[in-house]
Amino acid sequence: MFNLINSAFKKAKQENRPALLTYTVAGDSSEKQSLEILKSISSYADILEVGVPHNTPVADGSQIQTSAYRAIKGGIKIKNIFKIVKDFKKNKNSKPIILMGYYNMIYQYGENKFLTDCKKSGVNGLIVVDLPWPENKVFAKKCKKKLICFVQLISPTTSNKRLKNIIRDSHSMLYYISMLSTTGGKLKVSPKKILLNYNKIKKINKKKNIVIGFGITEKSIKNLSSADGLVVGSAICKEITRSLISRQNPVTNIVRLVRKLKNIN
Repeated sequence: MFNLINSAFKKAKQENRPALLTYTVAGDSSEKQSLEILKSISSYADILEVGVPHNTPVADGSQIQTSAYRAIKGGIKIKNIFKIVKDFKKNKNSKPIILMGYYNMIYQYGENKFLTDCKKSGVNGLIVVDLPWPENKVFAKKCKKKLICFVQLISPTTSNKRLKNIIRDSHSMLYYISMLSTTGGKLKVSPKKILLNYNKIKKINKKKNIVIGFGITEKSIKNLSSADGLVVGSAICKEITRSLISRQNPVTNIVRLVRKLKNIN
């Protein structure tokens, strides 16, 4: 059903490596640059997560908040984000796009209109941080009808009973939050402990792909390479900030970083 996302994981597995998922904030630091970044890193990333900037984030750490602030200050709107995705998808060989954001923006935009515009622009999946199971069941079904993968979130504190229910209602991909923290925080648990929890989940769910996010860096990525996929976001947002402050081209520096991350295994 969700062929483009599944194909990305399949290709990574054939190459004996985890899928690399990159996260950037839409509109950082401009709509034009945001599109340029996506085009440039798509040769190396397997799946592209695109953040919908929000002025009252729940899970986003300081690096992503800084990126979101720049995007909001630049006047980014949801309609602009759909345009970025649509322009990116003009390339027939484009990688899957997953939008990541908060439910309030979807609610204000209108659920049905939002999903229709997702489909029209070429969005392949959604991560809605503040819409957990079972509250997301109705919306997730709407996503499925549009062939949009609704990515369920699980964490180290998710009970086995709840985990089985979430997996049952999930689509083709789940997102494992590595630790109880915001994004970009220093890993509070060892990669060994993360994989121990991860493998327990994989025993319950053998068919669906599970990615690990939060605290993933160049240092930790090698030790987590047995996962189906790894998400790197804050490190990329930090590189954009560093590049802008030093008046360097963010695109060039981010491509260099993503290429390096892709080759770590």
